[in-house]
Amino acid sequence: MSDRLNIVLAGHVDHGKSTIVGRLLADSNALPDGKLAQVRAYCERNSKPFEYAFLVDALKNEQSQGVTIDAARVFFRLGEREYILIDAPGHVEFIRNMVTGAARADAALLVVDAGEGVRENSRRHAALLGVLGIRQVVVVVNKMDLVSYRKDVFERIQKEFSEFLGHWNLKASRFIPVSGLLGENIVGRSENMSWYSGDTVQQCLSSISVHAPAAGKPFRMWVQDVYKFTNDGDTRRIVAGTIESGSLHVGDRVIFHPSGKKSAVQTIEAFNSPEHASAATGEATGFTLGEHMFISRGELATRTEEKKPSITSRLRVSLFWLGREPMVAGKEYTLKIGTAKIPCRLETVHTVQDGSSLELKKADFVGRHEIADCDLQLTKAIAFDLAEDIPSTGRFVIVDQYEIRGGGIIRVALEDRQTWVREKVLLRDYKWERSTLSAEDRAAKFHQKPALVIITGEKDSGKKPLARALETELNESGHAAYFLGIGNVLYGVDADINGIANNRGEHIRRLAEVAHILVDVGYILIVTAIDLSEEELEIITTSSEVDQIIVVWCGSADPQFPVDMILQSITDPRTSVDKLTMIMKERGILQ
Repeated sequence: MSDRLNIVLAGHVDHGKSTIVGRLLADSNALPDGKLAQVRAYCERNSKPFEYAFLVDALKNEQSQGVTIDAARVFFRLGEREYILIDAPGHVEFIRNMVTGAARADAALLVVDAGEGVRENSRRHAALLGVLGIRQVVVVVNKMDLVSYRKDVFERIQKEFSEFLGHWNLKASRFIPVSGLLGENIVGRSENMSWYSGDTVQQCLSSISVHAPAAGKPFRMWVQDVYKFTNDGDTRRIVAGTIESGSLHVGDRVIFHPSGKKSAVQTIEAFNSPEHASAATGEATGFTLGEHMFISRGELATRTEEKKPSITSRLRVSLFWLGREPMVAGKEYTLKIGTAKIPCRLETVHTVQDGSSLELKKADFVGRHEIADCDLQLTKAIAFDLAEDIPSTGRFVIVDQYEIRGGGIIRVALEDRQTWVREKVLLRDYKWERSTLSAEDRAAKFHQKPALVIITGEKDSGKKPLARALETELNESGHAAYFLGIGNVLYGVDADINGIANNRGEHIRRLAEVAHILVDVGYILIVTAIDLSEEELEIITTSSEVDQIIVVWCGSADPQFPVDMILQSITDPRTSVDKLTMIMKERGILQ
C-alpha cells in the first residue's frame, strides 16, 4: 500500500505558509543536495534578503512580487513516508488554485498569523475545506516570535478558530504554535514556548493517517484509461486507475458504473513489475478482465458483492463558488468527479452563505466566494458515493471555459426521471449471461464499432426513407446494419400492452432493450420513432448502454434537446446518408 500523504497548505496572504514549508524542508534535510546554497546564492546575486519561502516560490515572478500565485506541489520524503505538499495561494485572487489543491488532499495545514489573528481568507479557506470534505485539519499559528511567544495570544486564536471550524463540521486535530522564520516547533522544539508540549509540525505530519479510513471502505477505482497491447500477440486490455478505497484481488467480480458491465478480475498488473495477487487503497494499478468489453474513462469500478455506489443525474450538493460571474440557472457547466466529466446545470438554490461572515440568505444564483446548498442537473447519470461515506468519490469541481470555478461535495443522490429504468437495467445486467465474445469482437469482423443511430422528428419528415437508405449503404459497404422501426416493436414485443399513448415510456424502454441485444451482437442499429422527447431519449440511452449513439432530427421545428444532425427537409436521402456516414467515420464507428 502506498504511504503517500497529500496535504494542502492554506491560509491568509503573508501569514507565512511558504516559509513554513521551506523551513520544514531545510531543517528535516529533505532538500536536494545544493538546493539551499543555490537559493542563498540567488538572493545574494540579486541583493535580496534570503527567505525560506524562496525554496518553494521558485518562479521568478513569484519571487519578485513576494506572493505565491500558483499552487506549488512539493514532493519530499521523511522516513518511510512520501509527501506531496500543495502550497496553495492565500491571496483572494488565487483561491481557485487552492480548490485545485484541496480537491486532491488527504489533510490540510491552515496557517494563521499570531499577530494578525484569524483573517477573511483564513475563514474562507476553512469553509472551503469543509465544503470539500477534508476532515483532517491542523492549524499552525505562525510568527509567535512577533507576539513575544505569549500563550494567551495562542489560546485566543485557538478558541476563536475552533468555533468557526465547528460551523463547517470541522475540528482541528491540533493547534501548533510556531515561528517559521526561526524554525521553532517546525522540526525542532522551541525553548521559547516551553508551555507547549504537543507535536512539532514534522511530528504531526508523520502521525496523520493516510489510507486507514478508506482502506476499510468498499472497493472504488475511477477508470483512467484502458491500455491495449499488440506486440508479440499480446491481447491484454488493462483497465488502469488509482484505487480510492478498499482492495481488489484476482478472481474478484467487478462491475463498472454507470454502465453496469461486469466481469471477473483475471490478473492485477503494475508498471515494470511482476503480476500481483491484490492491490490496495492508494495504489495506481491495472487489471485485466475475463471477457473483452468496452470500458470508458470515467466509469467507477466496484466489487459486485460490496455496497453499490449511487447512480443518478440529479445531485444535492454543498458548493463553493469562485467565478467572477455568478453561477446561474440555465447555463451549462462541466462537473468533474474522479476521471469523469459531465455537462451540468444549476437546477435549484436552497440557501446561500458567505464563506467568511457566515451570513445566510435566499437567492436564485451563487455569487463569488459564496457557499450554496443547491441541486445540480447532469446531462447523464454518473456513479459516485456520498461524501460522508467515501470523500474521494463524493468530491467534485465545476469547470467553466476551461477554468475551475467552484468545488464541493455530494450530500444527497436525488431521484431523476430514469431511476425506474436504471433499477430494471441493474437487475438485467446482474442476471445477464454474457457470451465469451464481446460486441467489439463481433463488430470488428465488419470493420466497425457497435452503434445506435436514432432518427426522430416530425411525422412524415422522411425518417424511414433515410433509415432504409442508410441501412442499404452500410450493408453494401461491407458493414452490418439493421433498420428497426418502432412499429416492429409495438406489434411484436409490445403486443401484450394495451394502448400506446398511455404506455409510451414502457414502449420506448422495450425498444431500447431490443436495441441493447442487437448492438451487443455488434450491429449498427438504426431506429426510427416520431417526435421523441429528451426524457424518452434518456430511457433509450439508459437501457441500451451503447457507447456510440448518433441522434438525427428530421423536420422544420427545432429539437428541444442536443442532437448530432438536423435535417429540416430530406429531398435526397443519398445526400443525407453521405453526411451521416461522414459523422460515423469521424467517430471511429466505421473503419
